[in-house]
Amino acid sequence: MRKILVIGIGAGHPEQITIQAINALKQADVLFVTDKGPDKEELARLRHEICARYLPEREFRTVMVADPERDRAPTDYLATVQAWHEQRAKLYEGLFLQHLGEAECGAILVWGDPSLYDSTIRVLEQVASRNTLAFTYEVIPGITSIQALTARHRIPLNQIGEPVQITTGRRLLATQELTTDTVVLLDGDCAFNSLSDDQVEIYWGAYLGMPDEIVLSGKLREISPVIQQTRAAARQRKGWIMDTYLIRKAH
Repeated sequence: MRKILVIGIGAGHPEQITIQAINALKQADVLFVTDKGPDKEELARLRHEICARYLPEREFRTVMVADPERDRAPTDYLATVQAWHEQRAKLYEGLFLQHLGEAECGAILVWGDPSLYDSTIRVLEQVASRNTLAFTYEVIPGITSIQALTARHRIPLNQIGEPVQITTGRRLLATQELTTDTVVLLDGDCAFNSLSDDQVEIYWGAYLGMPDEIVLSGKLREISPVIQQTRAAARQRKGWIMDTYLIRKAH
């Protein structure tokens, strides 16, 4: 039976990949690599470099997966994402049938960890629910951008005995308030600007673990303009950006 390995490869540093992930890669015959366009070609290249670094003797067949387009500012966000997942499920189903033999193993390399704001597991479940392709799949955990962020800033994720919320920029913009320490991902609009509390601190990082890594921290009101300018310049220079941040109220 076909087998799919969903492998978390860390936030960007090639040494963040785990021994479990390397051993999982040893099983793979085919790499399914998402193609998000020329601006993010570097992400695909880094996946290949990780494989070559740890398994130089192994030759993988590579299948590029053209990620379907979706509306980035929809009126119905949930319905739009569900439709996008359905498109991806149909795409993966066809690619598995075409490029993966019945006794072969395919690998999907996921930035960070497959459990955190990544759609691969949901998409594979949709493929399975279609009942047209028999396969099993396994998930290999990876270091998340949250772990990379807190390590780089040398801070604990939580304050003593306190909870932590993980959310998106879109959600933060909708609430415009900070009820607890909050990690924000997928923020293309600098949603931290919606917070007006003078006691809020921010720990921000982009391209965590990569050679172009940038980290900034301080009182939100004071450093917000610097983060925005730095972020805009980095995105213009590279054509893409992956960033995350922790915002917390100082005690």
